[in-house]
Amino acid sequence: FNTAMSACEKGGEWEKALQLLSVMELRQLESSTITFCAAISACEHGDKWEKALELLGTMMRHQVQSNTVSCSAAVSACADGGEWENALWLVNAMANSEMELGMITFSSA
Repeated sequence: FNTAMSACEKGGEWEKALQLLSVMELRQLESSTITFCAAISACEHGDKWEKALELLGTMMRHQVQSNTVSCSAAVSACADGGEWENALWLVNAMANSEMELGMITFSSA
């Protein structure tokens, strides 16, 4: 599923990425950080900042560890969507969690 999810990300197919997540959940397959990173990035490329934030919340509920890549993609999705307040909130949350803030994160915000 991760390979298919990455293909959706690269192709900008955010809806298909979310469908794959739904199928994984229905089949009770465990989603990983990589799975969510690809889905969030697909939402970023599809200009779906709301879905990107929703997926970060889903990661937390499923106790899947977020990382710099997943959070940076969500920051970028928010910034691209003109949601600078949400982007800055995420950067602040990343800093407070002692997550590594890279140049990608700051250039996204």
